[in-house]
Amino acid sequence: MDSRSKMPNLTSTSEFLLLEYSDIREVRIICFFVFLTVYLTAVTGNLLIILAVALDQHLHTPMYFFLMNLAILDLGSVSVTVPKAMASSLMNNWSISYSGCVAQVFLLLLFLQSDFFILTIMAHDRYVAICNPLQYETIMHRGACIQMTVSAWIAGILNGVLHSGGTFFITFCSNIIDQFFCEVPQILKLACSDMYLVEVALIIFGSSLGLGCFIFIIVTYVQIFAAVLRIPSVHGQKKAISTCLPHLTVVCLLVFSGIFAYVRPHSYSSSDLNVLFAVIYAVVPPLLNPFIYSMRNKDIKNALLKLCDLSYFSKVGAKAEKALAHIEAKRTSHGPGAEA
Repeated sequence: MDSRSKMPNLTSTSEFLLLEYSDIREVRIICFFVFLTVYLTAVTGNLLIILAVALDQHLHTPMYFFLMNLAILDLGSVSVTVPKAMASSLMNNWSISYSGCVAQVFLLLLFLQSDFFILTIMAHDRYVAICNPLQYETIMHRGACIQMTVSAWIAGILNGVLHSGGTFFITFCSNIIDQFFCEVPQILKLACSDMYLVEVALIIFGSSLGLGCFIFIIVTYVQIFAAVLRIPSVHGQKKAISTCLPHLTVVCLLVFSGIFAYVRPHSYSSSDLNVLFAVIYAVVPPLLNPFIYSMRNKDIKNALLKLCDLSYFSKVGAKAEKALAHIEAKRTSHGPGAEA
């Protein structure tokens, strides 16, 4: 009996079978190297953003603090799906354990939801910086930034818990997922009972929340661009727009790719399209975000150039050694021997 055949009235599932790309070994090897290239590029790009913001004192501002969190979330989301796809391609093993599937759903929704909340917070940050610059430090102080970021992460965790619980509460009639990772819409197609409607309701609620955030971002940017047009200096206008366009591009990329994946008509649900839309919303944003933010941002470019400059690290190390020596000298001068 074919292990990928449907199993009616399946009351318990120990594993799921993901979509098999090809029976041809050469094609699978090509898929492996494509996924590997994408993964290494995404990981390298996001790690560079994280290191640049963490090590460069000039980037210790709210905007770059949120950008670092965005890079961490992108790093997490691409690591949830792509490594498993690489392993499946290389080992020709398309099974995933039940617990592994639950973990994929939980972590992916956690990272994606938190990602979108961080993007919403970043829109608010740009609004305050451009429309109310005199109050910027008062409104976007360190404590407020940390609170907003923690709230985004907590909301993502709650989202992951609710959706993973709602998805795997149902009874499955099959264990064949028509996707290269555990995607909620594809898992719901395996439901035997009407209990899947609980997860559908959660998806509708989450989509409404996401729509509300998207409307907030659009309204915010309407106000931002209206304020930018009132700036008398052309240079000032270009500088303000250069800090907004990358963020707006990332928002549109994530929102519209998610719409294609979750809201498209069922008549357009072939396996090829499922994989295409999943790649667009789950893989492409983490891959492109570092490039989008670094291409138009001089501060990020300068910080990345410093990362590539070995003399910069030697200078930082020298400064650190000098500071430690100074601290040690002060400690020694105030010790028992000094008093004698």
